[in-house]
Amino acid sequence: MTVPTGPGSAGVAPLRRVGAFLLLFTVLQALYGAAAGTWVERLVIDEATVKVAAALIRLADPGVGVVASGPSLKAPGGGLNVRNGCEGIDVAFLLASAMLVAPLAWRARLAGLAAALALTYVLNQGRVLALFYAYRLDRAWFDALHGYVGPLVLIAVAGAFFAFWVRRFGAVRVEPAGAH
Repeated sequence: MTVPTGPGSAGVAPLRRVGAFLLLFTVLQALYGAAAGTWVERLVIDEATVKVAAALIRLADPGVGVVASGPSLKAPGGGLNVRNGCEGIDVAFLLASAMLVAPLAWRARLAGLAAALALTYVLNQGRVLALFYAYRLDRAWFDALHGYVGPLVLIAVAGAFFAFWVRRFGAVRVEPAGAH
C-alpha cells in the first residue's frame, strides 16, 4: 500500500483537488472578467503584453516601425489588436490553479507557481509575435495560428510543464513498514 506524504498532501482525495482546482480557476477567471475595461486589464494587455511585444519587435526588426497604441500593435503593412483572452491569462490561471492544489510542499508549490507564470508569459509573448508576423505575411496562416496552433501549443506546453513539476517535486510515496 502506498500513501502520499509531504506537506499539503496527507488526506486530500484526488476529487477534492479537482474540485478545488475548478473552483479556484473559476474564481480567478471571474475576478479577471470583472476587471474588464479597468486599469487591471489595461495593465495586463496594454502594458505587459502589447508594449513588451512592440519593444521585442523593434529590437529584433527595427525596420518594421511598430508602435504600441493601447491594446494594438500598429505598423505599416498591418498590425494586431490584442483582446481579452489573447493575453494568455487563461493559461496562466489554469497553471496557477493546478500548482496551488497539486500535492507539493509549499516551497515547491510557490516556486512552481512562479515558474509556471513566467513560462506562460514568455510563451504567450512568443505567440503574440508569431501572430503579428503571420497577419502581415499570410492571413490564412494567421487564422490557423490564432484559432488552433497557438492555443494548442500553450496548453500542451503548460500541461507538460505541470506534469514535469509534479513528477519532479511532488509528494513522495513510501511503503509503510511491513507492507508488501
